[in-house]
Amino acid sequence: MNQVASEVLPLLRVVGLTKRYPGVTALDTVDFEVRPGEVHALLGQNGAGKSTLIKCISGFITPSDGEIYFDDDPVPPGDTMASLSHGIATIYQELDLVEELTVEANVWLGHESRNGPMLDRSTMKARTIELLERLNHPLIDPGARVETLAPAAQQIVSIARALSRNVRLLIMDEPSAVLDDKEIDVLFGVVRRLTEAGVGVIYISHRLEEVARIADRVTVFKDGKTVLKGAPANTDPDELVRAMVGRRLDRMFPERAEATDRVLLQVKDLTRRGAIHNVSFELRAGEILGIAGLVGSGRSELIRAIYGLDPVDSGEVIVAGSKVVPGRPDIAMSNGMGFAPEDRKSQGLLMDWTSARNVTIADLRSFVRHLLLNLRLERKKAKTHLESIGAQEGAVDKQVRLLSGGNQQKVVLARWLLRSCEILLLDEPTRGVDIGARAEIYKVIGDLAAEGLGIIMVSSELPELLGFCDRILVLRDGRLVRESPAGEITEEEILNLSIRAQATVSEDS
Repeated sequence: MNQVASEVLPLLRVVGLTKRYPGVTALDTVDFEVRPGEVHALLGQNGAGKSTLIKCISGFITPSDGEIYFDDDPVPPGDTMASLSHGIATIYQELDLVEELTVEANVWLGHESRNGPMLDRSTMKARTIELLERLNHPLIDPGARVETLAPAAQQIVSIARALSRNVRLLIMDEPSAVLDDKEIDVLFGVVRRLTEAGVGVIYISHRLEEVARIADRVTVFKDGKTVLKGAPANTDPDELVRAMVGRRLDRMFPERAEATDRVLLQVKDLTRRGAIHNVSFELRAGEILGIAGLVGSGRSELIRAIYGLDPVDSGEVIVAGSKVVPGRPDIAMSNGMGFAPEDRKSQGLLMDWTSARNVTIADLRSFVRHLLLNLRLERKKAKTHLESIGAQEGAVDKQVRLLSGGNQQKVVLARWLLRSCEILLLDEPTRGVDIGARAEIYKVIGDLAAEGLGIIMVSSELPELLGFCDRILVLRDGRLVRESPAGEITEEEILNLSIRAQATVSEDS
């Protein structure tokens, strides 16, 4: 970690920044600074004001009051070009890539290299390759369209675009959300090289262990205000959590009863060429089964195949003793399965629809009376299930896009509660969710398991899997390389298994 002397003049200085919207103050007289060569982490629950602050700094939105200084020069408010000219580059949580364009075109969009009036494509291609090699991703094709890339690769492209400019302040909003541990190590290596060259970094993350590894100082926001300013990055995590949520979280993971012996799901030799190979396991009632592995290990592909979203070449999925027809999610649903995808915004939710309609969409037939949709009954049922899992008050009538990440995930879970599912397949259920909402989601999932549901949870966060699950499956290259009770395997063992080829599955169960 780079040690920054306290007497160094700040690279960025924010004074009394305020942003008001009708009925709400998103930022309330915030003071903030970043020094050259420093990683300054921003923490806070969703809606605390972090994203509003960085959008003001980058010129994306105009503050209502306050000033922003860079090298002690005032930065014009609401002027993205002025921010860019000062060397401020931002990687947003919601990637702003143009999916129809190539990797190379996205990296240089807005500041293309030219040879006279013509684009200098050879130079841009060569420099794109250099940037991708610098990020340890030389296999990403500069000529590939972004829409064909996996989420992790798209994040790398976004980082490469930020580095393509003469960056002096790099703002990173949840940059590790779709990266595995190995890719996060590469990212941190890039950050350290930048800070050694005097670049300042604003790093937003919900992962306290990341902040402790990479940051120099931490500032915590709550309700648009600074509640902890410039604290050392090694500040007690309990103190940081208390500042973020306004209370102490006694237990992040709730206590849970043991699973029963009743088998809900059997997966036998499931294979999809190029994705998963001869995977077999069982899921019991009341069990939370975690799936670990690096990005590309086949984690998501496995649960997508179980649910029928992707075809399989061989193998069986058996629910309550009956084989489920492969490639048919409608039949999976009728057999009591529910699925929450990795990217809830693009794959799991209709963002412009209300929460009520998003909850009921999987079972609209049950609300049809005399060929008409009974809107009152639909809303009543959705409201009941949203309230049962602690969704935000009034969420039932709100567009989903207006909800926090935690409440969006609760909408997805409420959908499957409505259908009385017995098996839930959850892909990264806490990704992009703040610490307070994570604890609430863990409680919801734990309560569902206590009611006898079987839950399979894919997660990139090993502490989450080890602290919350009953058993863990470790995948590598689409193969099951270890099956173990969560209490009998460590993070180091999981990482070693994920990286090194294994010939057989452990006998632990």
